Amino acid sequence: MRNSSILSAAAVWVATLSLAGAAVAQTPALNPEDAQRARAQQQRQRTQPGNDAPVWRDVRYGEPKVSAVRGRETDVLIQSEGQTWRAARVPMATTGGFVFALALLGILGFYLWRGPIELTEPPTGRRIERFTRAQRIMHWTLAIAFTTLGVTGLIITFGKNVLLPVFGYSVFSVVAMAAKILHNFVGPVFVVLLPIMIVMFLKSNLFKSYDWPWIKRFGGMMDRTGRSEVPSGKANAGQKILFWLMLVAVGITAAITGLILDFPNFDQTRQTMQIANGIHMVAGIGGVILLAFHIYLGTVGMRGAYDAMRHGYVDESWAKQHHRIWYEDVMSGKASHGDRPVKVVEPGRGAA
Repeated sequence: MRNSSILSAAAVWVATLSLAGAAVAQTPALNPEDAQRARAQQQRQRTQPGNDAPVWRDVRYGEPKVSAVRGRETDVLIQSEGQTWRAARVPMATTGGFVFALALLGILGFYLWRGPIELTEPPTGRRIERFTRAQRIMHWTLAIAFTTLGVTGLIITFGKNVLLPVFGYSVFSVVAMAAKILHNFVGPVFVVLLPIMIVMFLKSNLFKSYDWPWIKRFGGMMDRTGRSEVPSGKANAGQKILFWLMLVAVGITAAITGLILDFPNFDQTRQTMQIANGIHMVAGIGGVILLAFHIYLGTVGMRGAYDAMRHGYVDESWAKQHHRIWYEDVMSGKASHGDRPVKVVEPGRGAA
């Protein structure tokens, strides 16, 4: 009987030691900071049962924990910067929307006040080659990509607040999904075309000494008679500013941030993508504002501007009035397209 009691006591003791050893093995070693957080949670449970604030505060610290999944940030349960991004994104988008609307109203107001920029002299019939076929193809290809990205970007950014109340969930879901797919697939095409376009038009958009008088007088565009235009080269100072802002600054910024957002398999962190998203949105809104101004001046804002990029030729009177320095270079044989002179087509003859 005594031996049985000893054996039972020994068995209980062994089982107790085993359970204690297992518990110790499963309990991670605590550093002083973790121990302090654990004590704070224990105290909170005694004074405020069910309040797990210390636990979630510990989770939101963003410190790496233990995870079986390998990869960047897979051991971070909650990334606190995400809340900052969500809080900042809405006011940024709202502000951008108001700025875009004001820009459109500004363009409309300028058109109503100024009207289209007309020729002050009648056309002569002599046509001057302004853009080559390759330049026009590149321009229109990039223009279609840029416009597609701009429109789809506006839908993605503002569609939920602007289009959804008007068209309802069924139609908006189709439009939003199509916008997202187009934006993601046209983006890489834009990235490929952009540097080609920049190189192709870089030479004519370098600033010259005669650009400063144009800037000081805004090219004479505020004169509704149209008789005080400032002489300029092939591209005036306004077009050069647009080139460096819209194509170089905004275009490259949107391209880089767009690649970061389009290809998360680059192994970038969530915070990197959040920052890229904010920069991409600001660049995108700035880009569509500049695009709207460019479309305005290239169509209804100036007579004959569309023909230059559509057909490649402009009338002699148009060239003399809007780009006098370039016109004089053409007439003197100084202007060229690569290794050949600019073509001048006499009245009654077709373009070669």
